[in-house]
Amino acid sequence: MRAAGLPRETRLRRAGDFAALRHASGRFGGRCFSVRYRPNGLGHPRLGLAISKRVSKHAVERNRIKRLVRESFRRIRLELPAVDLMVMAREQTAGLPGPELLAELDGLWKKLRSVRLEATLKADDPAGTIVR
Repeated sequence: MRAAGLPRETRLRRAGDFAALRHASGRFGGRCFSVRYRPNGLGHPRLGLAISKRVSKHAVERNRIKRLVRESFRRIRLELPAVDLMVMAREQTAGLPGPELLAELDGLWKKLRSVRLEATLKADDPAGTIVR
């Protein structure tokens, strides 16, 4: 039986990948999370996490947030475009219940799909003749 974890190729691991996202990327966010993204040309999305001690001084709480983000990404990753993602938690994330955080993450994934779709439409129609 195959493990249900997150495959190694779907994670950002190198410092250079994180640095590239910090310097040249699109971004959006919600109440609890901020997301940076950029196309990666690999054919699948990759996830990186940045959950600092500013969010919570307790490692247990930071690890809970990371597990929730990874699980949410694992469930939706096949529907996402081929981008590198860095998810950063905001200070108000700590202490919120899991279902509330998962609901916000679902909204962010939906926003990511629409942002990428709009960029694709603009590239396909440089004259701007497509009406939405």
